[in-house]
Amino acid sequence: MTDDDFPTDAPAVVTCGLPYANGDLHVGHLRTYVSGDALSRALRRLGQETAFVSGSDMHGTPIAVNAAKEGVSPEAFALDYHEQYGATFPRFNVEFDNYGHTDDATNTDLTRDFVRSWVEHDHVFEKEIPVAWDAEEDQPLPDRYVEGTCPYCGEHARGDECDEGCQRHLEPGEIEDPVSTLTGNPAEYRERAHKFLRLADFQEYLSGFLDRLEGTDNARNQPREWVEGELQDLCITRDMDWGVDYPGEGADDLVLYVWVDAPIEYVASTKQYAERSDFDWEAAWKLGGEERHGTAWDDDWTDDGGELVHVIGQDIIQHHTVFWPAMLRGAGYNEPRAVMACGFVNLAGEAFSTSRNRAVWADDYLDAGFHPDLFRYQIITGSEFTADVNFSWDALQERTNNDLVGALGNFVYRSLLFAERNYGGTPDADVSDEVREHIEGAIGAVREAVNDYSVRGLGEAPVDLARFGNEYIQRNEPWKLTDDDPERAAQVIRDCVQLSKACAVLMQPVLPGKAADLWAQLDEDGSVHDTTLSDALAAPPAEFGEPSELFEGIEDETVEALNEELAARAESAEETDSDESEGDEEGDVTDLEPLTEERIGFDDFGDLDLRVGEVLEAEGIEGADDLARLEVDVGHEVRQIVAGIKQLHDLDALPGTKVVVVANMEPAELFGVESNGMVLAAGEQADLLTTHGDAVPGTKVR
Repeated sequence: MTDDDFPTDAPAVVTCGLPYANGDLHVGHLRTYVSGDALSRALRRLGQETAFVSGSDMHGTPIAVNAAKEGVSPEAFALDYHEQYGATFPRFNVEFDNYGHTDDATNTDLTRDFVRSWVEHDHVFEKEIPVAWDAEEDQPLPDRYVEGTCPYCGEHARGDECDEGCQRHLEPGEIEDPVSTLTGNPAEYRERAHKFLRLADFQEYLSGFLDRLEGTDNARNQPREWVEGELQDLCITRDMDWGVDYPGEGADDLVLYVWVDAPIEYVASTKQYAERSDFDWEAAWKLGGEERHGTAWDDDWTDDGGELVHVIGQDIIQHHTVFWPAMLRGAGYNEPRAVMACGFVNLAGEAFSTSRNRAVWADDYLDAGFHPDLFRYQIITGSEFTADVNFSWDALQERTNNDLVGALGNFVYRSLLFAERNYGGTPDADVSDEVREHIEGAIGAVREAVNDYSVRGLGEAPVDLARFGNEYIQRNEPWKLTDDDPERAAQVIRDCVQLSKACAVLMQPVLPGKAADLWAQLDEDGSVHDTTLSDALAAPPAEFGEPSELFEGIEDETVEALNEELAARAESAEETDSDESEGDEEGDVTDLEPLTEERIGFDDFGDLDLRVGEVLEAEGIEGADDLARLEVDVGHEVRQIVAGIKQLHDLDALPGTKVVVVANMEPAELFGVESNGMVLAAGEQADLLTTHGDAVPGTKVR
């Protein structure tokens, strides 16, 4: 890779985290794929040679478990979802150059090559480890067949990940109080020989890699505590028969861990694309050229290879910034240039709950009849990439009606309609300096967005340009000039047609379908998908036909009906859950914590000095996964407070937010930062408590 701004002379590969072939897609899953598609399209607008690839993750225990429940083979089960995903992505205008899967021959062969290279260079070792065992079934239990207690935070956890607590990756044998999910009986640990990738070999390299890594701050900062602490070796084998067989002696009954063959699909998918195109996958992925590829790495092999960008969810940062670069380095492959890790997608302000059918599935959106570009725009511009984004039918309506209909659609329609009716197309006049400068500024904004890895900026640039266009046409009122000053009228409309063409070019990454429609209305030659940013300033055709409106507004009645349907479905699912739990004395009716039996007196409550505060500054604490440092005005003074909200809130948006502070807490030091107070929040999503009115900072909460 290079550290030059895009575009560079090296080939780029953009990937998205592989969807796990184990269930239907909902709109929350689509955030990374839509964003990766938009980034890939924008890179091409800059003139960067780019391959956009991904594939389905076909292996692992959950697929084997669910396939057995349905009475089919794991391969057939996973292939069914793989084909479903392959058909769904294009319906959201997500167009991969190649979409493969981890069970195909290309990925299987490459995975074995990777492992052989690690073995050859002494990065793999074998050791006996405790493996959970189901004594009743007399068989080892792969990680997802085990549940228990996380040894790090004490929360309930799966065998491979603390999914309900600290989110840490768990190695076999780490989980405490293991229980077999096959029988529900306590599991026991037995010693079994497994293979490990010695991550300590790469500790110094990984520290430097994080210093070089571009992308989002959370992807750089979150893994530092793992890399700079005691880096645990990665167990790369599992006791099961569905996956890629370990390519060596003495491990006939082991397959490779799913997080070994899954990221290697990025390479395999690129290779498959290269087989039917002129894209050079080796130039993108291999390190140091063929003569050095596959040999032991050394520290000067950094400024080499292609530009690799991974677009992922924040829950798999560790896999892409610790495991994956070590895997690549150990096999003589190029390292990622950037990792972009997005926040979660919430539904109407709350987390998705697929078990309660509180979700908008991909098919739900498509069946509602909305154009895919509306979803793309809303999910991309609804928040900064690292923050959680809220999807709801109301939010879709608001952004569509305000931005796409009211700004972008309104401007291009009124401009092209006036131009066609009065001039038959583009007036014979020059573009004004003012408009040229605004178009050049919008082009610069797109370049900056790409190099800042801001997909939100890609969506905002064409809409901001259209807003300027609306202001420009309203200010100049060409309809009043056609009789009094026809030359000036022609020049104004010439500007507006040029702005419309620029909008078509700039909106293509985020709104590709609508960009193609606008391109056709301008009667332009070729495809808007083949344009570069410079085409935004090229002269439009002299003639074009009467335009039609690009976007239609979403009516209140439509949103109300969709909300009612979603609520009814969720209510039905909750009633089903309630029916199933009847008679189960130990079943929880809700997920709420029980009320404490102990009561306190009014005097005890009065000892708490609760104050209204206003957040002035907010920033993440380097090296801490969840902690943020806040500067909070509590009326009498500004307090520094540490809060566990780093992954749950857009920190840049917090200044100005009113919060409730426990002002008489004893000071505490967290990650070397003193915290002088406590900010109150509700639930696992840290819903910050605030005030309904305009209470000033320092007001006492009674």
